Amino acid sequence: MRKKSNRKVRPLMNPITLAIEGAAIATQSSLNALRARELSGIDAFARGQATEVEWDDILAMLCICEDMAKAGIGPEALEACQRGREHLAADKARFLQTGRMGTTGPGLQAYRDVFEYHDIQRQSIARSEYEKYIQKSINKVKTRKAGTPDRTPAR
Repeated sequence: MRKKSNRKVRPLMNPITLAIEGAAIATQSSLNALRARELSGIDAFARGQATEVEWDDILAMLCICEDMAKAGIGPEALEACQRGREHLAADKARFLQTGRMGTTGPGLQAYRDVFEYHDIQRQSIARSEYEKYIQKSINKVKTRKAGTPDRTPAR
């Protein structure tokens, strides 16, 4: 009896199209979706009605912006990232005490500054490069590398 072959059948894809999409700057529709999510997170913090979802959104934005700044893409964003990180830690402490997640005026300004820098950063690089920074940030949060705040504000 002959051994049966277990070949994987892969869907057809055009490698040229895939390469062009990876080299291109991200589309406006996908960037608008990201912007809306990040801005809604900042707004939820402003109203004091933020949840863990908004916490994750702000943390992801901050980590990606910081990684890109450290790599030389908009290094002036590092100061805003540091301020955002400090306010995020203070917001976590406040959440653990009160059970409500919000931030102060300077915290909101720090988040808005990080958002502005990050928006400029992601518009200036290719989508494939941006995805690399996203993956790097995800790995950092998963391993809770030193200097990265906890992923969720657990009680």
